[in-house]
Amino acid sequence: MKLTSKGRYAVMAMADLARTSKSQPVSITEISLRQGISISFLEQIFLKLKRNNLVKSSRGPSGGYLLALPPKEIRLSSIIYAV
Repeated sequence: MKLTSKGRYAVMAMADLARTSKSQPVSITEISLRQGISISFLEQIFLKLKRNNLVKSSRGPSGGYLLALPPKEIRLSSIIYAV
């Protein structure tokens, strides 16, 4: 199976989120800097991930994204399907 760039970046971003966010939201900017993915591309990806209930967001100065489910319950296929 061939993986699209959007699918690959979505998996990378979700793995980064699972590794770094324990209880604090992580901003797209932080993920962008760590993974080398453009912010605008990540915004598109996270919009789709949120629509598919894989991540949840919070607003404000300390806002960002958190996983909506425990990492063990998130399947690669659901991430790829979402984007």
